[in-house]
Amino acid sequence: MSSGLFQYTRVWIPDPDEVWRSAEIIKDYKDGDSILHLKLEDETTTEYPIGPKHNQLPFLRNPDILVGENDLTALSYLHEPAVLHNLKVRFLESNHIYTYCGIVLVAINPYEQLHIYGEEVINAYSGQNMGDMDPHIFAVAEEAYKQMARDEKNQSIIVSGESGAGKTVSAKYAMRFFATVGGSANDTNVEEKVLASSPIMEAIGNAKTTRNDNSSRFGKYIQIGFDRRYHIIGANMRTYLLEKSRVVFQAEDERNYHIFYQLCASSSLPEFKDLALTSAEDFTFTSLGENIFIEGVNDAKDFKKTREAFMLLGVKESHQMSIFKIIASILHLGNVEICSERDGESCRISRDDPHLQHFSDLLGIELEQMEHWLCHRKLVTSTETYVKNMSRAQASNARDALAKHIYAHLFDWIVEHINKALHTSTKQHSFIGVLDIYGFETFEINSFEQFCINYANEKLQQQFNSHVFKLEQEEYMKEQIPWTLIDFYDNQPCIDLIEAKLGILDLLDEECKVPKGTDQNWAQKLYDRHTSSEHFQKPRMSNRSFIVIHFADKVEYQCDGFLEKNRDTVYEEQINILKASKFQLVADLFQDGKDVAAPPSSSKASRIKVRAAIPAPKAPNREHRKTVGHQFRSSLHLLMETLNATTPHYVRCIKPNDCKEAFSFDSRRAVQQLRACGVLETIRISAAGYPSRWTYPDFFNRYRVLMKKTDLAIGDKKLVCKKLLETLIKDPDKFQFGKTKIFFRAGQVAYLEKLRADKFRSACIKIQKTVRGWLQRIRYCKILKSAITLQRYGRGFLARRYAEHLRLTRAALICQKQYRMVHVRREYLRVRKAVVTIQAFTRGMFIRRLYFQFLLHHKATIIQKAVRGWLVRKKFMRARDAAIVIQCAYRRLHAKRELKQLKIEARSVEHFRKLNTGMENKIVQLQRKMDDQSKEYKNQNEQMVVVNKTLNTEVNKLNKELEVLRSRQGSGNELTSLREEVENLKAELEEAHVQRKRLEEEHSSEKHELEQRVKELERENSLLKEQKEEMNQRILSQSKNQELSVSQKEALLQTELNEERQRYQNLLKEFTRLEQRYDNLQEEVSLAKFQPGHRRIPSNQSSLGSDSNYTSISMSEVGDTEDSIQQVEEMGLEKAAMDISLFMKLQKRVRELEQERKRLQTNLEKMEDLTMRKQCELSCDLSKRRQELESENKKLKNDLNELRKAVADRASEGNSSNELQESYSLLLGQLKAANEELEVRKEEVLVLRTQIVSNSKQTETSNHIDSVSAWTKNKKPVDNEEALQADHELRESKKGQDWGYLNEDGELGLAYHGLKQVARLLEAQLQSQTRQYSDELEALHTQIELLRNDLEKKQEQLSQIVALSPEDKVEFSVQLEITRLTNENLDMKEMVEKLDKNERKLKKQLRIYMKKVQELEASQTMQPSRSRGELTRQVTVQRKEKDFEGMLEYHKDDEALLVKNLITDMKPNAVSATVPCLPAYILFMCIRHADYINDDQKVHSLLTATINAIKKVLKRNNNDFEMTSFWLANTSRLLHCLKQYSGDEAFMTQNTPKQNEHCLKNFDLAEYRQVLSDLSIQIYQQLIKVAEAIMQPMIVSAMLESDSIPSLAAVKPMGYRNRSSSMDCESGGPGSYTLEVLIRQLGQFYSIMGDHGLDPEIGQQVIRQLFYSINAVTLNNLLLRKDVCSWSTGMQLRYNISQMEEWLRGRNQHRQETVDTMLPIIQAAQLLQVKKKTSQDAEAICSLCTALSSPQIVKILNLYTPLNEFEERVTVSFIRDIQNRLPGHVNDSKQLLADTKHTFPVLFPYTPSQLSLETLHIPASLSLDFLNRV
Repeated sequence: MSSGLFQYTRVWIPDPDEVWRSAEIIKDYKDGDSILHLKLEDETTTEYPIGPKHNQLPFLRNPDILVGENDLTALSYLHEPAVLHNLKVRFLESNHIYTYCGIVLVAINPYEQLHIYGEEVINAYSGQNMGDMDPHIFAVAEEAYKQMARDEKNQSIIVSGESGAGKTVSAKYAMRFFATVGGSANDTNVEEKVLASSPIMEAIGNAKTTRNDNSSRFGKYIQIGFDRRYHIIGANMRTYLLEKSRVVFQAEDERNYHIFYQLCASSSLPEFKDLALTSAEDFTFTSLGENIFIEGVNDAKDFKKTREAFMLLGVKESHQMSIFKIIASILHLGNVEICSERDGESCRISRDDPHLQHFSDLLGIELEQMEHWLCHRKLVTSTETYVKNMSRAQASNARDALAKHIYAHLFDWIVEHINKALHTSTKQHSFIGVLDIYGFETFEINSFEQFCINYANEKLQQQFNSHVFKLEQEEYMKEQIPWTLIDFYDNQPCIDLIEAKLGILDLLDEECKVPKGTDQNWAQKLYDRHTSSEHFQKPRMSNRSFIVIHFADKVEYQCDGFLEKNRDTVYEEQINILKASKFQLVADLFQDGKDVAAPPSSSKASRIKVRAAIPAPKAPNREHRKTVGHQFRSSLHLLMETLNATTPHYVRCIKPNDCKEAFSFDSRRAVQQLRACGVLETIRISAAGYPSRWTYPDFFNRYRVLMKKTDLAIGDKKLVCKKLLETLIKDPDKFQFGKTKIFFRAGQVAYLEKLRADKFRSACIKIQKTVRGWLQRIRYCKILKSAITLQRYGRGFLARRYAEHLRLTRAALICQKQYRMVHVRREYLRVRKAVVTIQAFTRGMFIRRLYFQFLLHHKATIIQKAVRGWLVRKKFMRARDAAIVIQCAYRRLHAKRELKQLKIEARSVEHFRKLNTGMENKIVQLQRKMDDQSKEYKNQNEQMVVVNKTLNTEVNKLNKELEVLRSRQGSGNELTSLREEVENLKAELEEAHVQRKRLEEEHSSEKHELEQRVKELERENSLLKEQKEEMNQRILSQSKNQELSVSQKEALLQTELNEERQRYQNLLKEFTRLEQRYDNLQEEVSLAKFQPGHRRIPSNQSSLGSDSNYTSISMSEVGDTEDSIQQVEEMGLEKAAMDISLFMKLQKRVRELEQERKRLQTNLEKMEDLTMRKQCELSCDLSKRRQELESENKKLKNDLNELRKAVADRASEGNSSNELQESYSLLLGQLKAANEELEVRKEEVLVLRTQIVSNSKQTETSNHIDSVSAWTKNKKPVDNEEALQADHELRESKKGQDWGYLNEDGELGLAYHGLKQVARLLEAQLQSQTRQYSDELEALHTQIELLRNDLEKKQEQLSQIVALSPEDKVEFSVQLEITRLTNENLDMKEMVEKLDKNERKLKKQLRIYMKKVQELEASQTMQPSRSRGELTRQVTVQRKEKDFEGMLEYHKDDEALLVKNLITDMKPNAVSATVPCLPAYILFMCIRHADYINDDQKVHSLLTATINAIKKVLKRNNNDFEMTSFWLANTSRLLHCLKQYSGDEAFMTQNTPKQNEHCLKNFDLAEYRQVLSDLSIQIYQQLIKVAEAIMQPMIVSAMLESDSIPSLAAVKPMGYRNRSSSMDCESGGPGSYTLEVLIRQLGQFYSIMGDHGLDPEIGQQVIRQLFYSINAVTLNNLLLRKDVCSWSTGMQLRYNISQMEEWLRGRNQHRQETVDTMLPIIQAAQLLQVKKKTSQDAEAICSLCTALSSPQIVKILNLYTPLNEFEERVTVSFIRDIQNRLPGHVNDSKQLLADTKHTFPVLFPYTPSQLSLETLHIPASLSLDFLNRV
C-alpha cells in the first residue's frame, strides 16, 4: 500500500467525533517511516504516527467520480470510511435514502414524508432489472417477484434494523408493491385485505418509544401467496416475541400500545358508553410514560381506520365490541387498588372498587371470585390443597401478569383471525415472505427481551453470511475464475453458546424447573459452565450479569428477571375464572383443547373436583412448562428453515440520528448500525476477492484512451482488453479474466482511473499548449495590423489638422474684415437715427401743447352741458321712479292675491280634470275669452272714465257748494282739516315706502332663487358632461375587452370540451375493464386447469373484446333510470346485454337527460343575458335624470311665464320700471342659454345611450354568433319594455304637474316621440350593420382559413421539393400538375351534377309515384289483369334501365356466414389490394338494403352481430397491432357511412347528388352511431395499449442507452446490482435496441395505419399519444437513474429527439401539439447541459424548464453525475438556490414522475367518403357469393 502514498494522495484517518476524517498527504511516504505528514480539510497540518504500536497505514479515498455511487461495491476502495462517506453524501447532498451494498439494500430513515412511493413509481419499477434503476425498496420487491416467476422458487425479503430505523414502513411498501403488481385476478380483493392488516397490527403491536413514535414491539413474518399466474390469492402471518411487559410498564416519554389510546380517544362515542372509559391520563397502564400524545397523530382518526380494517377483514361488529371490551378491561384492571393489611403479609380489594366492577362486567365474570383470587393463591401438594394469602407486592405482580396474559392471548386471537381472513382454498403455487424483525439491540440495561432479539439476529447474520458467500462462489464459478477460499466471520460458536446443549437457554430452562430457582443461581451456573468460552465473559464488578460477545458488539445482560420472564407464569385460578366467562370470545381465548367442551360448574363442585382429581392439572402444567425461551427457539428454528428454503433479499434499515431530525446524519450512530446489520461484513467478503468487475465492452469503452492505435485495429475486444491489462498491471494476481467480465482486486480500478486521468490531463495540456500558441500568434498579428492602421490614421489626422488650420486662418481674416465693416456702419446708422429721433420728439412736443389747449376748452364746454342736463334728468327720474315704485307695489300686491287664488284653484281635482280633458281646445277658448275680456275691460274702462268725469264734475260742484257753506260757517275749521289731510298723506306715503321696500325685498329674493336655479342647472350640466366622458371611456374599454373576451371564452370552451371528452373516455375505459373482468371470471369458471409457466399479467390489464354487448347496460352511458335497471334485473345480465332494443331505450333516456342539460344551459345563458342587461341601467339612470331636468326646466319656465305676464301687465298700465325690465331680460337670457345647453346635453345622452345599447348587443352577438336572428327577436321586447317604461314615466309626470306648464305648446311630448323614433331607427341600422359585419367577418374567417390551408400545403410542397433530387423534382412537379388537373376535373364534374339535379329529383319522384300506384293496384285486386301485367312489365323495364343503387341483398339465414367471412375470419392482407375499409362498405350496403325493404329486425340483428363479432376478433387478437388498426379503420369508416348517408343536412354538405340519393329512408340509426363511436374509442385505446406494449422495451434503450453519437457516451464502474442474477449478460438483454429500431417501429405503425385507410386525423392522434409515452417513459427512467444523468446523456437525448422530429417532418406529422408532448424531455436534456454554478445560471434554469415540475428539476440536479474529473458536481448551495426560486415556477405540479397511463381524449372527425357505392367491386376471395347486387 505504501506505493500509493505519494504527495497529494487523499486518505482517511480515524476521528473521535466524525469516526473518519479526510486528509491529504503533503509529503511522500516511504517504507519504514514512522510519521505520515497530512493536511486536513480545514487546511491545518498534522503528523499521523504509523507503526506496530500506533496506527496502520490509513485507508485511501476513492476518486471523486466514484463518490455518490448507487452501489457501494462499485467503489474502487472498499472499506468502512468509504462506505460511510458514500452513504453520507447520498443522504445529505442528494437526499437519496436508498443505496445498494451488493445484495443488501441500505435504507436510511429520512424522518420526512417523501413522494417516492406513488403508483407511478411502482409502475416505473415494475418489469425493470434491479441494476437499471436507482436503489429503491420497490426494486428489491420487483427482483423478488421476478425471480419467483422465473425460477419458480419461493422468495423472502428480510427487513431488519434498530427501533426507529423504518423497518415497518419498508415492509409496508414492499407489500404495497406486491398488492399493486400482483393484484388478485378476481373480485376477492385479497391484496386490499393484506394491506388492511397493517393498521390493525400497528394498533395492537406498535407503541411509542424514545427512539420511535411507531415502534413495532414484535416481529412478524408475512407470507404472501401467489397462484400459477402469480396473482395474490392469500397471505399468512407469523409473529415473534411480543413485548408483553409494555402493557403494565412504560419508561418515561413512552406509551403503551396504540390501541389503548385510540380507544380512550373514542370513548365519547355512544357505542362505547358501556366501557366506562375516560381520558388515557386516568388509567395507570397508559399514564406511566407521562405523555399520552404523539405529535402529529390523531388517535381518534387512527381508531376509525382500525375499525375499517376490521370490517374489511370480516371481523363482525359483535366481535369488535368484545375485543374493545377486553382491552378496556385491561385498563380497568390496572386501576384496581390493592390495599395492604396490617400484618403486611396479606392484602385486600374493596368490593366497592368501581374499576374491579367494570373489569368483571366487561369480561362477564364473577366479581367475588376475581376479588378473592387477586389477593390469594392456591398451593397443591400430593395430599391436599392450600389457599395462601399474598402480600400487596405479590398481588400487584399477579395482577400485572394477568393483564399481560390477557393481552397476549387477545393479540394471538387477532393474528389468528387475520390469517383466517387472508386464507384461501386455492392451492398456493409460490409465496414471497416479508420478515419485519427487530435488529441488534444494546442498551444500558439489557434483559431477557434484548437477549432473545440478539439471539435471533445471530441466526439471521449466520444465514446472511452463508448466502453472501454462496453468491460470491457462484459468481466465480459462472465466470470460470479460479476459486480461492475467502475467510469470513462465522458466528456458529456464539449460536452454540446460546442454544446448544447446556447452553444459556438450556441452563435457563433447567433453572426454571427448580422449585426455588433464582436468577443468581442461574448466573452462577453460567459462570461455572461457560467461563472458558471465547464468546462469554464475566463482568469484573458484578455477580448478577454476564457478557456475550456477539458478531456486532459486546452486550452485558442483567440476570434479574430472566427466570420470571422465561416462565411467564399466571395463576391458574385466575385463568379458570376467565374460562368461565359468560362471553364466548373471552372463554375461547383461554380454553385449551381438552377443556373446550367442559361445561361450567359451581364453585363448590370445582373445589371438590380439584381435591379429587389430583392428576388432572398435570397435563396443562406440562403444556405450561414450555418456557418463553423454548417457544422462541422453536419458532426461530422454523423461521430459519423457511428462510433457507427461499431465496432471500435483504433490506437493512439505518437510523441516521437519535433526535428524529429530518436529513441529519450522525456518523457514529450510523457506523454502529452498519457494523451490527452486516453491511460491513458484506463489504469485507466482497473486498477479500475481486470486488470490481467490468464487462469487456464497458471496459473497452471506458479505457480505450489508454490503448494504442494498433490495438484498436484488432476486432476482438476481449483480446484488446487482455493486452492492455497485461501492459498496465504487472501483477497478474490483481485481476482475472472471466467469460464475460474482468475481475479486479480492490484499488485496481482506482489505479486505472488515475492512468486514464493522467492520459486526459497530458492530452489536455498538449491541446492547451497548441491553442495558447495559436491564440498568441493571432493576437500578435492583430496587434501588428492595429499598429500599422493606427500609424496610417495618425499621419492622416495630422495632415488634415494642418489643412484645417490654414482654412481657419483664411476664414478668420475674412471674418475680421466683414466685422469691422459692419461695426463702422452700425455706428453711423446709430448716430443718424438718434438725430432724426430728437427732431421728431421736438416737433411733436410743440404740436401737442397747442392741441392740449384746444382740447381743454372743448372738454369744459362738454362738462357744462352734461352737468346741466344731468341735474334736470336727475330731478325728472327721481319723480318718475317714485311714481313707478308706488304703482308696482300696489299692482304686485294685487297680482299676488290673484295668483294665490289661481294656484288654489289649480290644485283642485276638478281643475286638473278640466285641464287634462281637451287641454288644447281649452287653451284656445281661454285665449279667445281673454281677448273678449280685454275688449270688455277696455269698454268698461272707457265707461268708467266717462262716469268718473261726470262724477268729478258733480264732486266739483259739491265741493264748491261745500266751500261756500264752510265759508259761511267760518274759517276756524279749515286749518284743522288741512292738518288732518297732511297727516293722512304722510301716513299713506310712509305706507307706500314700506310696501315698496317689501316689494323690493321680495323681488331680490325671487331674483336670488332664480340665480340659484340657474347655478343648479349649470351644475347638472357639468355632471352630464362628466357622465358623458365616463360613458365614452366605458364604451372604449368595452370595445377593447370585447375581442379579448371572445378569444378567452373560445379557449375556455375548448378546454371544457376536452375535459368532458376525457372524462367520457375514461368512463368508457373503466367499463371495458369491468367487461374484461367479467369475461375473465367466466373463463375461470369454465377452465379447471391452468397451463404451467410464467405469464406475468398486470392486475389492471383488460381487453376491449367482449362476447356480449355490455355497452347496452354501461352505467356511464345509460344513467340511473329505475325502469331500465329493473328491466335489466328481470331479464338477467347476459340477456339484457344482448338486447339492443333495451339499449336503445336506455340511450333514449340519456338523450332526454342531455336535452334537459341543454335546457338548463339555455336558462343559464338567459341569466347571463339578464346580467348583461343590468349594465344598461346606467343609461336608464341618465334618461331618468334627463326627465327630472326637463321637469325642473318646465317649472322654471312656468315661473318665468308668470313673472313675464306680471311685468307685461304692469307695462301695459304704463308703470313699467327699467330696473325690473333689465333684471328680467338678464334672467331670461341666462335661462335661454341654460335651456340650449340642456338640449345639447340631452342629445349627447341619447347618443350615448344608443351606443351603449348597440355595444351590449354586439357583445351578445359575439357570444351567440350562430343565432343572429334569435338576437333580433330578443331585441324587440326590450324596445317595447323601454317604450312602456317611458310612457309610464310620462303619465306619472302628467299626474304630478299641470300639462299646460309642463308641456308648453306640446314640445316635450313631440320631442320624446321624435327621439324614440330616432332611437329605433338607429338601433335598426345598428342591427343590420352588425348582421352584415358578422356575415362579412365569418366569410373573411373562412377565406383566411382556406388561404392558410392552401399556404400550408404550398409550404409543405415547397419543403418537399427542396429536399428532393432534380429527377425527383421533375416527377413531383408532374404529380402536382396531375393532381391539380384532377381537382379541376372534379369541380367540373360537380357542376354537371348540379345541373342534372332537377332531372334526377323528377325521376326519383316518378319512381316513387309509380311504386305507390303499383302497391295500390295490388291491394285492390288479387288476380292479375292484362292491363296490370302491362303496367308491371313497364315498371320492370324501368327497373332494368335504372342504375345500380349500391345495395347488397342477403338472406336472413346467411347473416352468420356474412359475419364469419367478413369479420371473424377476415385477414387484413386479404383485402390489402382492394379499396381501403372494404368490409365497412360491404356491411353498410347490406344495412342499406335492410333499410330499403323496411326490415327493422334485420338491421338490428346485423348491427348487433357486427359489433359482437368485432369485439370477439379484438379480444382474440388483443396483442396484434395490425388487426387492431384494421378494425379501427373499418369501424370508424362504418360510423362515417352511417353519418354520411343518414339524411341529416349537417352530414350531406359534401355528398354528391348520387350519394344523397343513397341516404337511408326508413330508420334513424343515431343510437347505433353512438354505439359504434364508443366501440371506436375502445379500439383506439386498445391500439394505443398494444403499440405502447411493443415500444415499451425499446424506449429506454433507444433514447438513453444506445450510442447514437459514437464515442460520446462514457462508462462508469458498475456495482453488484448491475451484474445481478436478474440480468442475462450473455444474451445481450434488451440493451440491443437502438434509436433506428424505435424509429423503424414508429414507421411501421404509421405505414400499417395508412395501408388500412385509417383517417389521417386519427393517425395524428396515435402518433401524438405514442410520442407522449416515449417522453413519459424516458423522463421517468431519467429521474430514477443516476448513471444517465450526465452531460453526454443530454447530448444524446437532444440528438435522438431531433431525429424523431425529423421523422415527423418526413411523414408530414410535425404538429405543434405532438412536439409539445416531448417538451419535458427536451428541457431535461437542456438542463443536463446548461451551466450550473452562478445565480444567473439558476435564473436561466428556472426560466428554461417551464414544462418540468419543481421536484423534477431538483431531482435531476441531485442525480447529475460527472463522468470524468473534468466535470464538476452540482453544489448543494446551487440546488438550494434553485429550490428557493421554484415556488413561483410556471409548473406548480408536485408530481415527480410523469403519468405513463395518461391518454389524450380521442376525437373522431367526420370525414365523408368520395367513393360511389354502386361502383364498389367485391373480390371473389372473400367468398361472398350469396350477396346480390341491388
